[in-house]
Amino acid sequence: MVVGYLENLQPMDLHAWFEAYVGGRWYTFDPTQDDLQGGRVAIAYGRDAADVAMYTQFGEPVELLRIDVTVERMSAPYY
Repeated sequence: MVVGYLENLQPMDLHAWFEAYVGGRWYTFDPTQDDLQGGRVAIAYGRDAADVAMYTQFGEPVELLRIDVTVERMSAPYY
């Protein structure tokens, strides 16, 4: 399981997809997208939602007041 940001997702929020190693290479699967256009920024990799939780809270509720994400697409692959 992968959690991160997906370019042009409206409203902007964290997004989840999964990747599988098949036939010697990694493939990305995202059941919410008709075609994979890229623009993914991975934040966490794990076995399930508990592994990739960005926040776990016990006790009093906490309210997220603001989150800003800025992504700039590069014209050539960066290695």
